[in-house]
Amino acid sequence: MTRPRVLFHCQQTTGLGHLVRAMNLAEGLAHDFDVTLLNGGPWPAELAEPEAIDVVHLPPLGLDADYALVSRDERYGVEEALRLRVAMIQESFRRTAPDVLLIELFPFGRRKFETELIPLLEAAHSPGRRPFVACSLRDILVHSRRNQLGHDDRASQLANEYFDAVLVHADARFATLEETFRPTIPLRVPVHYTGFVRAPRSHDRAIEPQRRVLVSAGGGRVGAPLFRAAAEAAPHLLDEHGLRTVVVTGPFLPDPVVTELSRRASTARGLEVMRYLPDLGAEMAVSAVSVSQAGYNTVMDILGCTTPAVVVPYGEGREDEQPARAVKLERLGAVRVLDPSILSARTFTAAVRDAVNWTPLALPLDLDGRSRTPELLKSLCLARDVEPAP
Repeated sequence: MTRPRVLFHCQQTTGLGHLVRAMNLAEGLAHDFDVTLLNGGPWPAELAEPEAIDVVHLPPLGLDADYALVSRDERYGVEEALRLRVAMIQESFRRTAPDVLLIELFPFGRRKFETELIPLLEAAHSPGRRPFVACSLRDILVHSRRNQLGHDDRASQLANEYFDAVLVHADARFATLEETFRPTIPLRVPVHYTGFVRAPRSHDRAIEPQRRVLVSAGGGRVGAPLFRAAAEAAPHLLDEHGLRTVVVTGPFLPDPVVTELSRRASTARGLEVMRYLPDLGAEMAVSAVSVSQAGYNTVMDILGCTTPAVVVPYGEGREDEQPARAVKLERLGAVRVLDPSILSARTFTAAVRDAVNWTPLALPLDLDGRSRTPELLKSLCLARDVEPAP
């Protein structure tokens, strides 16, 4: 019997979070669907491609500090990459003939990729057997753009025109779409909350509890200030609390900063620098304290264990998603927040000292989005009975 097919478009522009969440969703979907993942950003060498998923690597694009498109592959300029991506996406759509088209974030974000996504959505609505079209959203959206109302209205218009459902990967008791999406054009597309999506814990080996501070910043591209503060604080934490400091840079931290931190670790007491850990959540669970940014996937690791956590949310430019998530978590007693505007070795040390003997509150949130999303999509497709458009 032929299994239903999913074509899943994912575009990460700065960090690793969107890809990690998409991979978790794709692996969950692969139990019931044949999944093709369109990967629009750089794929780190440390991340293995799951055998159960067909990954199509588009010429990778990202955004610079001014939110302009940049190529992440020196073989292509931006315009050439965009042309190639459109052709590859259309070919993938024809080849897979998907029963479900899943698009991550768009139209609520990723508007710079309309040149490839609108043609994909038009293809999905062409005469014949039409796929079920759904948007995959995280818990909190960026909501401080210069023309936020115009952005939200355009998103609502596009969602109403092209999408059958919006899947919010969150627990509605923690965050709702309406909190960070306020268009004047009503959103008519059904919104479904799947629960948060997190990776399953690895049970390959038992890890002994560690007297250490585990410091991370997702993919690492914007983690340098946090890592430098941690490196400077490391000898003090070793002397005062007997805690080693382990910095996990992530694959996207610029090489010169990795070299700088590694040189410091060669002489500083109590400091270790690593590029990548395959199961950061498991390592976090056996650490004395976690210090990190407040991205979606890192927060899932925090909520999945009892380790005291300090978060230093990234909030440069228009990026207000992490600060909003951090404030919510702190109010619920799940984390401590260190304001990035006052980040230094001294404030880092003080935050760890305050957290090391603190017990965070366990939150009764739905963390089963990885398994619930496939069930939800199957039921939605069945209800719609994916048939030729009238």
